[in-house]
Amino acid sequence: MNGFNFFEQPELPAPQVSDAAAQQLLADHYGVAARVTSLGSQQDQNFLVSADDGDVLGVLKVANPAFTADELHAQDAAAALIADAEPDVRVAVPLPNRAGQVLTEVTGLLEGTAYVRYLRYLPGGALVDDGFLAPEVIAGLGELSGRVSRALATFEHPGLDRALQWDLRYGKAVVDTLAEHVGDPALRARIEQAAADATHRIDAVADALPRQAVHLDLTDANVVATRVVGAPVPDGLIDFGDLSDSWAVSELAVTASSVLGHPGCGPTSILPAVKAFHAIRPLSRTEANALWPLLVLRTAVLLVSDAQQAAVDPDNEYVTGQTDGQARMFTIATSVPIDVMTGVIIAELGFPQQHSPLIAEPLIVGLDPATVTTLDLSSTSEVFDAGAFGTAVEDAAARTAVDGGASLVVTRFGEPRLTRAPFLAQDTPDVVSTGVTLWPAHTTTLAAPWSGRVDTEDGAVVLHGGDYVVTVTDAVAVAGGRVEAGAPFATIDEDRWSSVTIRPASAPVAPPYVPADVANGWLALTRDPRPLLGLDALSADAERDLLARRDSSFARVQEHYYDAPPQIERGWRHHLMSTRGRVYLDMVNNVAVLGHAHPRVADAANRQLRRLNTNSRFNYEAVVEYSERLTATLPDALDTVFLVNSGSEASDLAIRLALAATGRRDVVAMREAYHGWTYGTDAVSTSTADNPNALTTRPDWVHTVESPNSFRGKYRGDDVGEYAADAVASIRELVAQGRPPAGFICETVYGNAGGMALPDGYLAEVYGALRASGGLAIADEVQVGFGRLGHWFWGFHQQGVIPDIVSVAKSTGNGYPLGAVITSRAVADAFSSQGYFFSSTGGSPLSCAIGLTVLDVLAEEDLQGNALRVGGHLKARLEELGERHPIIGTVHGMGLYLGVEMVRDRDTLTPATVETAAICNRMLDLGVVIQPTGDHQNILKTKPPLCIDRTGADFYVDALDRVLTEGW
Repeated sequence: MNGFNFFEQPELPAPQVSDAAAQQLLADHYGVAARVTSLGSQQDQNFLVSADDGDVLGVLKVANPAFTADELHAQDAAAALIADAEPDVRVAVPLPNRAGQVLTEVTGLLEGTAYVRYLRYLPGGALVDDGFLAPEVIAGLGELSGRVSRALATFEHPGLDRALQWDLRYGKAVVDTLAEHVGDPALRARIEQAAADATHRIDAVADALPRQAVHLDLTDANVVATRVVGAPVPDGLIDFGDLSDSWAVSELAVTASSVLGHPGCGPTSILPAVKAFHAIRPLSRTEANALWPLLVLRTAVLLVSDAQQAAVDPDNEYVTGQTDGQARMFTIATSVPIDVMTGVIIAELGFPQQHSPLIAEPLIVGLDPATVTTLDLSSTSEVFDAGAFGTAVEDAAARTAVDGGASLVVTRFGEPRLTRAPFLAQDTPDVVSTGVTLWPAHTTTLAAPWSGRVDTEDGAVVLHGGDYVVTVTDAVAVAGGRVEAGAPFATIDEDRWSSVTIRPASAPVAPPYVPADVANGWLALTRDPRPLLGLDALSADAERDLLARRDSSFARVQEHYYDAPPQIERGWRHHLMSTRGRVYLDMVNNVAVLGHAHPRVADAANRQLRRLNTNSRFNYEAVVEYSERLTATLPDALDTVFLVNSGSEASDLAIRLALAATGRRDVVAMREAYHGWTYGTDAVSTSTADNPNALTTRPDWVHTVESPNSFRGKYRGDDVGEYAADAVASIRELVAQGRPPAGFICETVYGNAGGMALPDGYLAEVYGALRASGGLAIADEVQVGFGRLGHWFWGFHQQGVIPDIVSVAKSTGNGYPLGAVITSRAVADAFSSQGYFFSSTGGSPLSCAIGLTVLDVLAEEDLQGNALRVGGHLKARLEELGERHPIIGTVHGMGLYLGVEMVRDRDTLTPATVETAAICNRMLDLGVVIQPTGDHQNILKTKPPLCIDRTGADFYVDALDRVLTEGW
């Protein structure tokens, strides 16, 4: 071996070079007069070179004397090769010295010859100090690793002939050599066992793993990112000191391992990196099988190496400062069995699972499959329709099936069970079943599916066969020792659950339930017991991805939340349930004012549909009663109701009423507002977030006034009254031009802008000027009405005014399409000049029955009072959060319509648009559905169902606090 051999020289303290000596080296050999500052390194000595004004000029690197010139030349050649092959990758290539050489040989500085290089500086900073790494950043790491691997695939050099402790071909030997330096005996034993387990799996495929030149330290500490707005883009590469000839897949293993040191990252966080690497430099199935064992081995090597280096070089803060992060990496890497994560990776890359069919005797002799009921416990199951959740649902459903004649109730293998999902949890819950559970109508004997040995282990009956192991919990063994296939080996009692799991004899024992993100790995190591009961195995849905199906048939302009959204198929109160068994806190659904799946609404709809549903041209009581109840919530002057299907239709009709009643054609609207998608409401919608061309495509009959944004708008503080003065001036100018407006439309609390209250007295002044000119005031209450504000049932109450026309929807039907326009009799009658008004389903018996129920429940459950109490608590907590996190510029709103505005700078108020989107994605990972709003899309629109409690509100704030602390 021509180069360094760790096993011959296992102790490598970093060379001791003073800042003054480094500064002199720089001046003598490179002609650079600058300041130098020592940087961290494990075995070399690095210095940051800076000009007097603070600009960074480069990095001076003094190599450890143990490394040969050939090794350093190889590193420089590899860096130059990557820079040439991958021009988009920034590479810290060495700069020439005064003699035109990139390697400077220095004597007298250290014992023996010292080799010095002056490297190009890459701005942006390494990722090691970033907190949470978003999936796109992790994918960027994987892409960079793949590009480097591709570039180095054919690189050869004598300097690659070395044996480093970081080369995972020697990982087990390194752990054996250095483990004694780990002071904690328990940790040392865990490291040694993990290294042994990983090596056992690597050795099985080692001969088939391709080798090539590898950087071998392409980690968050050596990857530099371009800091664009939002997530960093990993695109720079430094420190080729570990360049070696080794297994090609080691490159990815080393890169992926560094992800685990970041807060909020778990085992499956590496998957974006794996997929991105694979897309550039495809992995073979053999390499995919080796990847996680190599990653585990890498974390073990890091721990023992740091322990040794701390002993050899105790004053090296670079080494001692890494211990916590690397301990975290090891803990996470070993938190899931190697074979499980290998299965996850195999599934993620699309390699087919390879299972041998089960050939066995029946588990229950004489069982008639026709008498077996399969219990569905997924999020779409009807067992949850009554709002019952938790494991008691399983018992009740089983008893119902047995009472209906079932001889056996069996659950589904591999199903995410909603019964196992907690309602408020930041972590992915254990919900996917790795076996099945049985509920027999009578005490039942189980027969051995194959010959084997029966034991009792941890209270379960276990049958060890040649290739498979069957475990039955809550069972009684009826045999011990050896049994033949078909012979009784256990009994299970009636009126209780017993679980049956089957695993290959070599596989780890699976927990009864596992998180969905690692379920593919566990299910690859278990088998569906249903065929042993004479039942068909339940395979995964082989249809195309749901989003792909959506895009092929549903107009794409109809957007969806999130780039990779969960599939939501059930809701309850202020919670949403996905098909993967995850329950999310819903912080955006002001449509479901009462909460999702309210049983009173469902029952009312069911009753009415069984009785009658038609249109309002027929004479029936519900439409009268609902109209009366609705007007009773409003001032006496607003006594006449139109019923429609949506908020867009309601506000469109409100505009038409104003035009008809006044005989005019001009309308005044507020900027930054959204009112709907119809021709009329789109015309008065001025939010550039909803329509980027909103301000340039208004028809000539729409006139806009300044958004009265008291936080970032034209007027602030004591000057906010000027907004009303300007609006009044605009109305008077229209009158002077001979174009007096028919109406003025605005949200009475600035809902689309994040729940911002209008300046005090704003509507009184504007309405006054409007009415003086003969116009009508239109209050868009679609988002903020119906008790959401807590103190007030209607938003206009907050302003102390009475509009001429009110439009409302969303809350009115609790998710059912129901909207209304309420006005005076005179305005309503004036609409007859336009013909008559009719809506096929607006005001139908069904919509009225639902609308009445919503009003009843709002009152009976005191949801307006809840909005006041919980909303006040929530706003106070969010404001306290703003005291600790400067990205929170302010908290708008009242009651349960709040807006958390994110800014990059509290002085300039630069909107944190990209950051807000990333925060929302991270919040989803932690179990919270939240979305951005406002023209700058930098406000968290916080408008949950009014039934949310303080516990839910606290969960939201705590999750947001975690995101703002750890990163996004």
